[in-house]
Amino acid sequence: MVLNVPGLVAVIIFYIIILVIGLWAARRTKGETNSENVMLAGRNIGLFVGVFTMTATWVGGGFINGTAETVYSYGLVNTQAPLGYALSLVIGGLFFAKKMRQQGYVTMLDPFARKYGERMGGLIYIPALLGEVFWSGAILAALGSTLRVIIGLSHEVAIISSACIAVFYTLFGGLYSVAFTDVVQLICIFVGLWLCVPFALTNDLVESISVNSSTVWIQEVDPVFVGVYIDSFLLLIFGGLPWQVYFQRVLSAKTVGTAKYLSFVGGLGCLIMAIPSVLIGAIATNADWNRTAFVTRDNFNASDIPNRASDILPLVLQYLTPDWVSFVGLGAVSAAVMSSADSSILSASCMFARNIYKMIFRQKASENEIIWVMRFAIFGVGVLATVMAITVKSIYTLWYLCSDLVYVVLFPQLLCVIYLKTSNTYGSLVAYVIGMFFRIAGGEPSLGIDVLIKFPYYSEENGQVFPFKTLCMLMSFTSLVFVSYLTDFLFKKGILHLRFDIFKCVVNHCESDVKLQKYTVNSETFDNPSYAQSNEGIPTAK
Repeated sequence: MVLNVPGLVAVIIFYIIILVIGLWAARRTKGETNSENVMLAGRNIGLFVGVFTMTATWVGGGFINGTAETVYSYGLVNTQAPLGYALSLVIGGLFFAKKMRQQGYVTMLDPFARKYGERMGGLIYIPALLGEVFWSGAILAALGSTLRVIIGLSHEVAIISSACIAVFYTLFGGLYSVAFTDVVQLICIFVGLWLCVPFALTNDLVESISVNSSTVWIQEVDPVFVGVYIDSFLLLIFGGLPWQVYFQRVLSAKTVGTAKYLSFVGGLGCLIMAIPSVLIGAIATNADWNRTAFVTRDNFNASDIPNRASDILPLVLQYLTPDWVSFVGLGAVSAAVMSSADSSILSASCMFARNIYKMIFRQKASENEIIWVMRFAIFGVGVLATVMAITVKSIYTLWYLCSDLVYVVLFPQLLCVIYLKTSNTYGSLVAYVIGMFFRIAGGEPSLGIDVLIKFPYYSEENGQVFPFKTLCMLMSFTSLVFVSYLTDFLFKKGILHLRFDIFKCVVNHCESDVKLQKYTVNSETFDNPSYAQSNEGIPTAK
């Protein structure tokens, strides 16, 4: 495909705008030596910027491209991600934002490290990191697809150059740069896509999307896959909660009230921003592709369109709108991608610098050292996301997989660390292993992981149709509660000797051979002193 020079110029202009704004915002962190201020923008994000950055965190290239792809391939009813993530933000605002913000945590892993220990926090970092890398990869893959279709730029070159720019200004500006570029992102994507929709809708080659809409692009759920449908919807809602990229906005808010409002308005923003992508997917299903320049000028075969569903948004922009309109839409996608990729890259890097490097390896690390470790981590996570974007084919698959391990492994952990008073390291570790094992054993064709356990109603043709991911999540949650209560009871009643409490998370004792006696913590009596890591009080012997 011939390189489209005007389109390339348009992209470069948008890149420069984002880069300049990112570097301008980075001035606020110039000379900053407090790592917490760099990670959370000094906890000074107000309602206006906060609403933009919260919404833009979810509404990126993967969101707009993936939504159009799924509406085209499977219909609106099966496009669950926009509503799922919107509900996730609302639930986060109702049940988690206040508790996390009030405690003054710096990262999502802080409550885990405080209650379960630094090493358990390190284990929990693994699925959190994979989620952020998958998310960033989906965003970058969306841009590579768009640039390849509209201006003929190599997929790999587009992804690598975009990742480099996003990493560059994030290195110096931290959350300040990310938040301010998010404002520009949301404006670009809203204006850019809504400008394209009317031109595509009124194109002579597009039939009215109201014709046979219920069967063409709205469709219905296949009864065979009802279990999968329920599983996926719950995954998107609750798997959208345990994300550092979300809690970073919550924790950076000026007040607890602001943190809650950001979540509610962000959920509404997700629904509003999905509308143009839904319409573009519907337009693609009603277009006569045989009469478009896709066939008549570029000599492609219209029958290839279903196989290029991940390219459906850029294909509509390229072949169903005027050139200048498609360039504006391309700029919107480009700005959205970079400004969303930086959010995930920064989030994973902050967790690494604080919860892995400082808490596990270098407790005495200086603030300046942590900042530099965070910057090296930004580069490393950016490389991982870039590789993922180049190697995985479907944008929606990548986008969808983001929440998989997060739902099965992290959601039960987050729920218990916040709401279950007696949860402990033993329960957390057992739940982690059970959730991880059974999810992997269920297989994942898109990543080449074979099925080890065939859940009910499994078939070679349809695969796992039982909502096994939700089952794995419930198994993880149940095991965390059960093991936590069991170990708590065994140690406090003296059934297990104190020396077996290897994690020091149920009882607190000075010597391994201390005699059992009654202890009181906040008027509650135990056979052994209670572990004080939840700051309930100092055990007092009766």
